[in-house]
Amino acid sequence: MQLKQIINALENWAPKSDAEDFDNVGLLVGDPSAEVNKALVTLDVTDDVMEEAIDEKADLIITFHPLIFKGLKRLSGNSRVERLVVKAIQNNIAIYAIHTNLDAQLDGVNGRICSQLGLKNNQILMPKNHNLHKLVFYVPHKDAKKVKDAIFATGAGTIGNYAECSFSLKGEGTFMPVGSANPTLGEMYVRHTEPETKVEILVQSHQIGVALKAMRDAHPYEEVAYDLIALKNPDQTKGMGQIGELENPMNEDDFLKLVKTNLPTDCIRHSNLSGKKIKKVAVLGGSGAFGIAAAKAAGADAFVTADMKYHDFFLADEDILLCDIGHYESEQFTKNHITSYITEKFPNFAILISGINTNPINYYI
Repeated sequence: MQLKQIINALENWAPKSDAEDFDNVGLLVGDPSAEVNKALVTLDVTDDVMEEAIDEKADLIITFHPLIFKGLKRLSGNSRVERLVVKAIQNNIAIYAIHTNLDAQLDGVNGRICSQLGLKNNQILMPKNHNLHKLVFYVPHKDAKKVKDAIFATGAGTIGNYAECSFSLKGEGTFMPVGSANPTLGEMYVRHTEPETKVEILVQSHQIGVALKAMRDAHPYEEVAYDLIALKNPDQTKGMGQIGELENPMNEDDFLKLVKTNLPTDCIRHSNLSGKKIKKVAVLGGSGAFGIAAAKAAGADAFVTADMKYHDFFLADEDILLCDIGHYESEQFTKNHITSYITEKFPNFAILISGINTNPINYYI
């Protein structure tokens, strides 16, 4: 199949617009129209992973952490990144990165951590802002369902666990065809009054283009009257981190054992034990110290993340159990998660999980 088919599937799952500003997701190396026959999924692109892809005759590497974060001024092979990019080009291997845009999904990286810990009733910990828009348009009564159905088919109109959400209000619209107009209804240079339905549908940022096209294609009018309004409402379906609940409260020691077993790690760095029961748990894969305040504000009894600094642990202040399980360890299931998604979408496509442990941190125990 063509590489762009894989890309479209990944970006339907985790749109690039959901990535954080500092990130560099999407196709980093390769031609989207190229044919691909086998993909290798990894957390990081290293020399060993590149050799693995060459040995397996994979022509696509799907990586969680982007190989290229900053702009490259040359490809001389003098740095690790340059060397790997050159080798990928020489061996016709495309590289695609799916990172914080996957973090932001309910069924993304943090959703998988919640699943591993057995958490229920998961919600986004820090919902994404400036992602929602209200699409308002006007359409003859008899065509309202057809236009709404076309917009719903793009995925717009979803609020949490509810799809095809809209609001409609009946009224009257007026217009006068002039100039070179070719009206569906009414006569040239005569004001026409038409019973119309006003429709409001919630649209996420990445859906705007396809939703507007679907509206125009299905709408009977030559010129469609519509408003696209940016909302300040946080998007409860996307964002950083998640929070859920254990089925039964646990003491802190048992909770730490659960984390160590279900998110296999050689060690857990944690804040002082306070004797509190653990019921509500927040998680954030990768470097998540910035989520401590949000976890406390949400009433979490524990927060599982990585890369916390010395002074971050003081922020617990005996209100919350802070658990640093390691960056790699918090994201270790991501390879399997991506592979499962691609396999479900393309059952006959060859996709391999890299056997290379790319964790650059070692523990002396």
